[in-house]
Amino acid sequence: MSFELKQKQPHRTGIYHTRNGDFHTPCFAPDATRATIKHLTPKDFEDIGLELILSNTYHLMLRPGEDIVNKAGGIQKFTGHNGPMLTDSGGFQAFSLVHKSKLGKITDEGVTFRSHIDGREYLLTPERSMEIQYELGADIFMVLDECVPNPCEKKYAVEAMERTFDWAKRSKAKFEELTKDDSNPPHLWGIVQGSTYDDLRIKSAEQIMSLDFAGYAVGGLAVGEPAEEMYRILDLLNPILPKDKPRYLMGIGTPDNIRESIKRGVDVFDSVLPTRNARHGYLFTSQGIVRIKNEKYKEDFSVLDPECRCYACTGGFTKAYLRHLLNVDEPLGKHLCTIHNLTHYQDLVSNY
Repeated sequence: MSFELKQKQPHRTGIYHTRNGDFHTPCFAPDATRATIKHLTPKDFEDIGLELILSNTYHLMLRPGEDIVNKAGGIQKFTGHNGPMLTDSGGFQAFSLVHKSKLGKITDEGVTFRSHIDGREYLLTPERSMEIQYELGADIFMVLDECVPNPCEKKYAVEAMERTFDWAKRSKAKFEELTKDDSNPPHLWGIVQGSTYDDLRIKSAEQIMSLDFAGYAVGGLAVGEPAEEMYRILDLLNPILPKDKPRYLMGIGTPDNIRESIKRGVDVFDSVLPTRNARHGYLFTSQGIVRIKNEKYKEDFSVLDPECRCYACTGGFTKAYLRHLLNVDEPLGKHLCTIHNLTHYQDLVSNY
């Protein structure tokens, strides 16, 4: 088994084994969207204690191209990160172009979209997503699914759920074709959809579980619904999803969201929130949120968080200095703030 469930109460803990190392759950996987976490190096990942890194199929297929990453020896050698890597399917970004920018369309075949870079048209199918992720060489692949916006009429939610199931079957078939000769293959995880409709979530979970994936993600949340709706869906799915396989809540983000979701049986999280917020001076600390660019920190010569182990807090850097660095747009400020926020998230999941 890839997943060892070590503890069930008061919350789940475990170890997931991949061909490039293990990660412990609960786990937060920061988004290395373009094969990097902005302002950090793989040595920083190690110092922070990050074990699983997520990279983005959509962005890497556009630049530099999955063929370039493959020629480099795969995503780990290309980036210099030697630990486990997860790639998403590329679907969320493609669907965003369809729903928000009106730059594409969705059919049973796949999603057609135009690149945000040069306007070139692409067709992303379940099979093509598997091929790209295989070329990238990640340890965990995600099936292509259809993520619907919120609010969503039930008729469309049903259509997207059924299409997600069909695409999951096609994704798995292609994945098995690609990996049939691999002595140490990657893993494929399925995705449960169904918007905020209880009956659709239950049916989608049953459909996706019937395909026997190595892990199960809950998609289509954090797209505008209230947090209480998200927790309700997780409460609904917690007793349904397999106990002996990891549960991944896609794109979830705030510390409170993570705490509440761990209580509801979630093992893996990803979000751009801690890194994006860090670059704008929105910092998570043991004393609460610090908006470091505010005037009140101009002459504050205390450290950001005396309870934090990160270099930004133990290296003698003051709030006044961090504020100065961000306000004059010095890269060191974004570096230190990103290290801090990711350390806060890593400690949140490892010490929960």
